[in-house]
Amino acid sequence: MGQRKKKRPRLEDLIPDKDRREEVLRRMYNRDAIVGEDGIFTDLLQALVNASLEGEMDYHLQNEEPEGDTPKNRRNGHNNKKVDSRVGPINVSTPRDRYGTYDPEMVKKWERELSTGMDEVILSLYARGQSVQDVQNQLRELYGIEVSSGVISSVTDRIMPEITQWQQRSLNSCYPVVFLDAIHYKVREEGKVQTKAIYTVYGVDVEGSRDVLGLYLMESEGARQWGLILEDLQKRGVEDVFIFCIDGLTGFKDIIETVFPHAQVQRCIVHMVRSSTRLVSYKDIKAVTSSLRAIYSSSDIQQAEMVLESFKAKWDKKYPEISKKWEESWDELMSFMDFGGNIRRLIYTTNPVEALHRNMRKVTKTKGAWSNEKGLLKQLYLALKVNRKSWNKKVFNWNAIQRELVMHYGERYEKYV
Repeated sequence: MGQRKKKRPRLEDLIPDKDRREEVLRRMYNRDAIVGEDGIFTDLLQALVNASLEGEMDYHLQNEEPEGDTPKNRRNGHNNKKVDSRVGPINVSTPRDRYGTYDPEMVKKWERELSTGMDEVILSLYARGQSVQDVQNQLRELYGIEVSSGVISSVTDRIMPEITQWQQRSLNSCYPVVFLDAIHYKVREEGKVQTKAIYTVYGVDVEGSRDVLGLYLMESEGARQWGLILEDLQKRGVEDVFIFCIDGLTGFKDIIETVFPHAQVQRCIVHMVRSSTRLVSYKDIKAVTSSLRAIYSSSDIQQAEMVLESFKAKWDKKYPEISKKWEESWDELMSFMDFGGNIRRLIYTTNPVEALHRNMRKVTKTKGAWSNEKGLLKQLYLALKVNRKSWNKKVFNWNAIQRELVMHYGERYEKYV
């Protein structure tokens, strides 16, 4: 049998009243405002709300059973009030009943505001990097409505309990790989612009799924602050981390080993190459970079040590500081040599968390400084929420990585799977 065609909606079904229907059509042909005070949609919304309240009353009277010999309940006039909505103020006429047992659902007795989905529009605009002033302008241009800065701030403030709950949520017991990095922002505080650090913890769980375990706002970046964050991860349920991927912050490795003594620490190779070649002359940069690549692309640690000696023989006379830097951080840089190729590709750089930071910068790049810490946290959290698909995804080739984890860690890994 052929599939039945869906019935097309007719204007008569949407607006049964003929006079109102003709009025709406006339106003649309006249290109009257759609929303805002006296807008077409505002007028329709008002009619819809009042019709729904009348329907609620009909249902209430039909289903209410009178007690004893009490006469059946009936209508008893209306209460009129003006209610704010995000598309403009509307006049609501709530029906009354004789015994006062009717409790309206659509617009409660003491409510003075009707939610029309505009809160979600405000949050969506704010999440994409719009300031409060920008959101006001967008709503005015797109919908023809005026929304005060206080209302917009109030709407975005409603996300704060959700942020607090997210920051304090329980975590998994084990994360094989965790990336740690910080990003810095300017925030106004006591009349001065201060630099604040957002600490990002980006983990890979035992099933290969990535997740932001936390965003922490602190005064500045330092090993001691990272120690407090790692302790917070433990309080939230993290028992074991196999590998931490970090940048070259002084004292970072010691702090990690204090909190998670069985974890390995892998320093970002990409960061190290960048810092090593910062003072290399332009004509030598490609050759020096190629020589360094030969070190970290070695098949094992012994070969890497031999290539480092070759690098020293070739470049120490001109750039002696490079080999010295690599020797001082050798254990952290070469930690990934303990693993096969699949895990090596995952952990040799902190690029995954830096990619996350790039997404955050997209919505914050137009800001000179934030008016307060709360505003910064709200926008970063909403930005992550809106762009969730870009970072909350499974690690590429996870099955192969999982096999290597089983071979390397055995029961330590398998008990969490």
